[in-house]
Amino acid sequence: MVSKLDLYKVFCKVANSKSFSRAAKDLYMTQPAVSQAIMQLERELDTRLFTRTPKGVSLTNEGSLLYEYANSAINLIHVGEEKILEFKNLTTGELKIGVGDTISRYFLLPYLETFHIRYPNIKFKIVNGTTLEICSILKSGEVDIGVCNFPLDDPALELKPCIDIHDIFVYGEKFKHALSGPVSLEEMAKLPLIFLESKSNSRKYVEDYMLSKGIKISPDFELGSHHLLLEFAKINLGIACVTKEFSQEYLDKGLLYEVHLTPPIPKRSIGVCSLRSVSLSPASTKFVEILEKGLP
Repeated sequence: MVSKLDLYKVFCKVANSKSFSRAAKDLYMTQPAVSQAIMQLERELDTRLFTRTPKGVSLTNEGSLLYEYANSAINLIHVGEEKILEFKNLTTGELKIGVGDTISRYFLLPYLETFHIRYPNIKFKIVNGTTLEICSILKSGEVDIGVCNFPLDDPALELKPCIDIHDIFVYGEKFKHALSGPVSLEEMAKLPLIFLESKSNSRKYVEDYMLSKGIKISPDFELGSHHLLLEFAKINLGIACVTKEFSQEYLDKGLLYEVHLTPPIPKRSIGVCSLRSVSLSPASTKFVEILEKGLP
């Protein structure tokens, strides 16, 4: 059965070529099949669309009117098909990522750079937030993927860990003598502590671990960024709970020192989360592949 769209494609081809035979050749059809298609369309519209001339065919007034709309519609379909191919080939499009400031700064930037070098025509939209906020905007469709602190318990999300990270405590010169040896969790809880805000997934992980050991904390400072944790500890306002992998520069330069915690807090991870019920876009798929593969 010939679809209405096929009939209009034949109609536009005949109108452009002004010949049934040339249209048939271009469409890889027989001339009788082209004639039959035009007759079917004319019957359905109850209108004559072409007038035969010694040189071929020409559009009637009604045919000219129809051609303006039909040709525009078919061209738009072709443009749409080309755009789909561009998205598949990553020559255009947008990648929307939900991520926190700390993970952006200390983890994600080189991956964004690598992706941009490979696919320079893909635009980025970065939405900042806590892990819980990222999960919420991911479910609302505001972002394609989230890059978050794990563990994360949400059956609606698919989780792919990328790197392991370690929570440690760091201190400045003022506490160097008191904290030079091994320190237990019980001893840590008695010290002036600096933590992230309670809504932070990183804070919750450490706090829950300490509670599982029967240890409750009451931080002297609760801050909104990892960088501030490091700076507050550096000027001896307390002992900060930080991510070791994101604090290496301070440790290497001797600006801060790591507490030898016994036992150490179990490692956790940073990874990508996406909706289980929604397929990733081509751009998102490639970006996740880059994250999983890691940097060279």
